[in-house]
Amino acid sequence: MNTDNNKPNNKDMPQLPKGMIPKKTPKLVNQIFIAIFIFMAITVAYSYLSKPAENIKSLTISDVAKGVSAGTIQKIDVEGNDVNVTFKDGILGKAKKEVESSLSTTLFNYGVTPAELASTPIEIKNQTGFWFWLLNIMPFLLPVLLIVFFVWMLTRQVKGQGMQAFTFGQSKARITDPNDKNNKVTFKDVAGAKEAKEELKEIVDFLKNPKKFLDIGARIPKGVILTGAPGTGKTLLARAVAGEASVPFFHLSGSEFVEMFVGVGASRVRDLFKMAKKAAPSIVFIDEIDAVGRVRGTGVGGGNDEREQTLNQILVEMDGFEPNEKVIVMAATNRSDVLDPALLRPGRFDRRVVLELPDREDRLDILTIHSKKKPFAEDVNLKVIAERTPGFSGADLYSLMNEGAILAAREDRKKVAQFDLVRSIEKVMMGPERKSHLLSKKEKEITAYHEAGHALLASILEYADPVHKVSIVSRGRAGGYTLNLPLEERRMQSKKEFLDDIAMSLGGYVAEEMIFGDITTGPSNDLQVATNLARAMVTRWGMSDEIGPIALESDGGRTMFGQGVNDKEYSERVSALIDGEVSKIMNGAFNIAREILSDKRKVLDAIAGKLIEAETLEQKEFNEIIIANGIMPKKREETNNE
Repeated sequence: MNTDNNKPNNKDMPQLPKGMIPKKTPKLVNQIFIAIFIFMAITVAYSYLSKPAENIKSLTISDVAKGVSAGTIQKIDVEGNDVNVTFKDGILGKAKKEVESSLSTTLFNYGVTPAELASTPIEIKNQTGFWFWLLNIMPFLLPVLLIVFFVWMLTRQVKGQGMQAFTFGQSKARITDPNDKNNKVTFKDVAGAKEAKEELKEIVDFLKNPKKFLDIGARIPKGVILTGAPGTGKTLLARAVAGEASVPFFHLSGSEFVEMFVGVGASRVRDLFKMAKKAAPSIVFIDEIDAVGRVRGTGVGGGNDEREQTLNQILVEMDGFEPNEKVIVMAATNRSDVLDPALLRPGRFDRRVVLELPDREDRLDILTIHSKKKPFAEDVNLKVIAERTPGFSGADLYSLMNEGAILAAREDRKKVAQFDLVRSIEKVMMGPERKSHLLSKKEKEITAYHEAGHALLASILEYADPVHKVSIVSRGRAGGYTLNLPLEERRMQSKKEFLDDIAMSLGGYVAEEMIFGDITTGPSNDLQVATNLARAMVTRWGMSDEIGPIALESDGGRTMFGQGVNDKEYSERVSALIDGEVSKIMNGAFNIAREILSDKRKVLDAIAGKLIEAETLEQKEFNEIIIANGIMPKKREETNNE
């Protein structure tokens, strides 16, 4: 399924009511620091402007009198009580005269004759103008302005919090305008999910032409719930419905209703539906609705649990629609099994649309959509990529194409090659190559025999998936890996297939024990996967001869402290019987794997030796080795649809 993570920004952030500690207290602190910084900047600027120039010499009035008598002064400027002196050699001086008397009287008192005084130009300047008055009143005005500015900021902050207190219970839904072509999504942008799109086309028709349904007595569906694995495109399909119907799309997550204050979530639900009714016809989309829609009465949080109150309000709002109300609620979750039954009943969520992982044709369509803006080399074959990605969701395929483009750009190439896409499959599945993780000679040999054991069993066991690649290059947390892909798409698996899968998983364990006479930590994940599969065969799928067709455990249990907690509804005797059956399956698979690897020791050595030499074997190279040793690779059966 094509995926789209483009979400409009939500500018309105919630604030706490007045009298409570706000969530973003650093905002006020930042404003105080800004005010202090401005005050310091103004002080420095004022000090700089009022500071006398360093090249002006400070003089006394007697020095001025001596200069006039000696004839070394070119001119004198008088500004109030300041006497600015310019000497004939270019030196500037400044002195202060007496306040009560004029400069000529003062100089005469210091012994300057009228003739000497007359030979020196004296200019009297009146101190006026903006800067004169500004510099004089600044020491008084600046503190007042600073206090006023600081008080204004405080009142503005308090006012903002007071106003936001009234919007605390308002909905924070993001609205996508139907006329916004940049964010508009239609069914053409969604590949695969044919049945889901057919079901949702009816919803589009309801929104576009409600009259023909109302005239015949049909009621518009109130709700549609989309369920499926993560990454299958639930959110994108909801946006496509809004784009096809050209109606406003209100999008928010279930967790956005829940706050630390009881009643806020219910208030936001009321406001959300009020907005949607005003914009009708419209679509309300609640992503991850299991955040608020879980089964009530679990005893967690009591009757006043905020989550339960929010769910109650959602139920009331959906029941409160009028028959002709043109608002449809869409919700998405990958845990529909934990939702409250009252939420899923007809009259609230009338339609339940299941989205499954895409098959081979759907994967090819999804890859084609994601390849529109990517320049491909001539060797790119998306059909091969679709065949090698069973179990990939739409989000995985998007990541695959993006990683392929990144790999090409990293190597300074202008086009994406097939090799880039093949490498990106492994990167998405297991993580990037750990080139810095160098194995010693002994570890490399152990890893080679480990992976060779997996690959050889996969080629010989009748119901195991064929090998597409074997590598001892570390990737993610794996020291090496064997890539097995099915010959055809499967929706169901048989007991024989499970038994062969368990035997193949034990291939590395058996090879290490048989070749080196010791066991490392390498098979730890293989043992966990095989044991879980064997237990599921016994307790969930009725594949045990001793216990029979009884389901003793469900797919999942409650979660406590991050770990699964299963409620055992069987006795200790049955529990011991389960453990015995699991052990029987594991030991049987171990014996099969050991018998095959012992019988085909020569082939095992050949595969391991080639792995030590080349580190990676593609399907063609691997098939050449097993064919040379008399083992024929598995081939897809030809059908009329191929």
